[in-house]
Amino acid sequence: MTTLSRGRQRLAQQVIDQLRAQIETGKLRVGDQLPTEPQLEATFGVSRTVVREAIADLRSAGFVKPIQGKGVFVADPKAHSMLSLTPVEIKSIPETLELLEFRMAAEGEAAAIAAYRRTAEQEAAIREANRRMANLIETGQQTVEADYAFHMAIAAATNNRFYVAVLRQFGPRAIPRGQFPTLPEANDRDYLQKVYAEHVEILSAIADQDPERARQAMRAHMLASQRRYRMLAEQQ
Repeated sequence: MTTLSRGRQRLAQQVIDQLRAQIETGKLRVGDQLPTEPQLEATFGVSRTVVREAIADLRSAGFVKPIQGKGVFVADPKAHSMLSLTPVEIKSIPETLELLEFRMAAEGEAAAIAAYRRTAEQEAAIREANRRMANLIETGQQTVEADYAFHMAIAAATNNRFYVAVLRQFGPRAIPRGQFPTLPEANDRDYLQKVYAEHVEILSAIADQDPERARQAMRAHMLASQRRYRMLAEQQ
């Protein structure tokens, strides 16, 4: 599963790069409809999960937009950025990328340690935080605090006070979308379901006491966020 997770991230990035190139060169123009999911799967030779992950990232960066009942269409990313990001948010992007880089290293190891040190009670706390986030997504409520609680529960499960102290120092601002409230993804159900699915993979590895799988699942989670905010940075 570790290999699959890393491979899916690479494949998603390849799909993103190729679709972006088509948009930026004008092969796909603003207003054009993207091929259907099965067509994209066949074109790129990837799974539906990879296609959906790539589209979700392109959507959050403003390159495409879904229209209910019709499909996914090419959007104007510059217009998206200008409409969505405030000056404060734009200035926050470099710091967000630095924080995600740090968290990838620290929390990747925290997840691995938690996988072999966690108690049954600590596993239950991680599971409860993730369940709470799922409920908030379902009811359309804010999820930043629950997302942060999930990561804090993993830090606690390392039984190493320094992991807890570091994450506590950042507080909920460690969750990037909390710093970008005007971005559509901050309240986008499809995007939040994707984040939740990434959490499920991390939780599953910790529950199975598989340190390497937990490490890679957490890294994949952070890499997905990095990818989205790098695309935003490139638009500024």
